[in-house]
Amino acid sequence: MIKGAVPHDRALKYQEKAYEWMKSFPTELDFNNPETWVRKNLPSQNDINTFHSYCVIHEKFMWDARQEPGVLDAFSKLWNTNELLVSFDSLNMTFPNRKDKPRKPAWEHIDQSPMRRGIHCVQGIINLSPSGPEDGGLVVYPGSHKFNDEFFDTTTERSSWLPMKDYYLFQPEQLDWFKARGCEPHKVCAEVGDLIIWDSRLIHYGSEPSEKSNQIRTIIYAAYTPASWASPEQLALKKKVFEDYNGTTHWPHEHIRARPTHVFLEDGTRDPRDRDRPLEMPEMTDQLLKLAGAKMY
Repeated sequence: MIKGAVPHDRALKYQEKAYEWMKSFPTELDFNNPETWVRKNLPSQNDINTFHSYCVIHEKFMWDARQEPGVLDAFSKLWNTNELLVSFDSLNMTFPNRKDKPRKPAWEHIDQSPMRRGIHCVQGIINLSPSGPEDGGLVVYPGSHKFNDEFFDTTTERSSWLPMKDYYLFQPEQLDWFKARGCEPHKVCAEVGDLIIWDSRLIHYGSEPSEKSNQIRTIIYAAYTPASWASPEQLALKKKVFEDYNGTTHWPHEHIRARPTHVFLEDGTRDPRDRDRPLEMPEMTDQLLKLAGAKMY
């Protein structure tokens, strides 16, 4: 963890912008009234509390946070280069004790295919709210990445691996194998402005807040890898996704695939709240365009 990677006051401003974005939809959402924290008052989201539609991924506050000097410096030191690409990743806003949504059970996974060996991607969370022991947040199995090769080579069939997908979901009995080697779950606690980074081979998941929590978790996912790792074909795809104000996976340089472009309702019609461009456009600086893969270093 990099403490204070984003200055506290700026991190809080990004959180305020995230709140403004959430309130930009015509609903009865009131951040001070938990009774309004229900699906009908929220933009479309998946079941892990992340928002990636309505062009939110390319809102100005999202790009400003991704370009924070402390965040870029951490990944530049990690990869020993200033020429980075960033993922087009999601906003997570988790409302505690929602009345209309059961708590999601633990979903321990990795975001790297068993077919890849060694370090290929390091994920990041830009923390815009406190994350204490009872709050929603990242749970990791420290050291589990060191046993990945042994686990997949000795306990699984290759046919169970998902080709062309950097993801693997573990079953409870499989987690016991890691626990027997000293890898126990650990809730990562962090403060406003902290940057959490982890190897994509590390077993992890996003935990739900406990009944004791009243903290609205607000974070931005952001992963960075060297631009030199991307092929011309992947860069072309990334540029197209960027120009469409769309999102991708945690991977900045490879396995580029766009998320669904538009939001549709259950009856098949497009959500009237859907957007074709961000509510507040980011400033298209050289740095932003290079991080987006839309301009060469």
